[in-house]
Amino acid sequence: MSRPLKIAYVTPGAYPLPSLTGGSVERVIEHIVPLLTGSVEPRIYGRTAAGLPRKGVWKGVVCERFAAANKSRYAASVSRAMTTFKPDIIEVENRPHLLIRLSRQHPYARMWLNLHSSTFIQPRHISNFQLRQSFRLAETIIVNSDYLRSIVAAQAPEAASKIVVVHLGTDMHRFPSVQSSEGGARRNRLRRAYGWTDRKVILYLGRLIPLKGVHHLIELMPKLLKRHPNAMLVIVGSPQYGSKRTSVYSRRLKRAAAKLGGSVRFIPYVPYNEVPDWLLGADVLAVPSVRREAFGLVNVEAMAAGIPVVASRIGGISEIVQDGETGLLAEPSSLTADMLTKLDHLLTNDQLRLEMGRRSREKAETYFTWQAAAERYTVRTGITNALHNSRFGWKLQG
Repeated sequence: MSRPLKIAYVTPGAYPLPSLTGGSVERVIEHIVPLLTGSVEPRIYGRTAAGLPRKGVWKGVVCERFAAANKSRYAASVSRAMTTFKPDIIEVENRPHLLIRLSRQHPYARMWLNLHSSTFIQPRHISNFQLRQSFRLAETIIVNSDYLRSIVAAQAPEAASKIVVVHLGTDMHRFPSVQSSEGGARRNRLRRAYGWTDRKVILYLGRLIPLKGVHHLIELMPKLLKRHPNAMLVIVGSPQYGSKRTSVYSRRLKRAAAKLGGSVRFIPYVPYNEVPDWLLGADVLAVPSVRREAFGLVNVEAMAAGIPVVASRIGGISEIVQDGETGLLAEPSSLTADMLTKLDHLLTNDQLRLEMGRRSREKAETYFTWQAAAERYTVRTGITNALHNSRFGWKLQG
């Protein structure tokens, strides 16, 4: 091969990259793609933001950015920019309809689709005809869990052989364990600053939308407080990434929690670089999602921080949290009651909580790192074989 394989990564244009204010799609791309340099020549396409150049380099990867308020114009700008780069592969992130458009405009390129969730394969976002067309055009469909693979395969059985699963990771340096000397010291400082030294802290970290099931946590708190009067529920997040605006649902949550006084605390959206400190200050992370949770990066981030997780047994969560080993899984059919039982169990047993936290960190270090995720990506997408011209018979452009 005379040059590296050229891959264009087209983000949805929802959030800028680097993702300083949120956006899990962009976060995955900004961590995995820079680890591919050397074996491939990647280029990332995304939206503009204040303080970011239209064209620059992020961790060794060229990034081109365009205005994205109008998604059709954004797609046109990205398409024009790619005519100069001439990628061998165009990987479209989480937007099947965009893959159809780019496939028409760049017939020489192989098309990959990376689905980060099931949201944009729902009928309200794309027709069944267009969805199956995008799957037909895609040479490879990447998903982040076996759960999401089953969803895609059920909607288009003819595409099942194209689907590869790449579990994600997290930054082990950004998320120190509470059981390390650094993490333990930070935890003690944070808990003193927050006034939590005598509290058992249950943390929810994420968007305040009905899908995430935060109302279940508020519903269980009165009974949990009878068993653990020093328990405290800390809810960190807002309805949308990067915004502190409220919604009907978030206001309803606050009204329901008002009768619990200081035992429930709401913290509006915080930037991603503050997330590790909130995890370090907690005793347990609660993830009460009610449906369609393809992966859930927050589960892995808690594991890296050495915090046990109590989560719903839905979607891809059970592929991350090992029930009884790194956390506890609650049955969705009786979510409030089962979350209560599981949280009570962990808050009662300090030694079990510490042991689960230790095993969580070990699992994260051995499997849920970004480096491990990048290695899974190169193997399962066939890049490793493609670099040796052994799988697809690659013909490079230019």
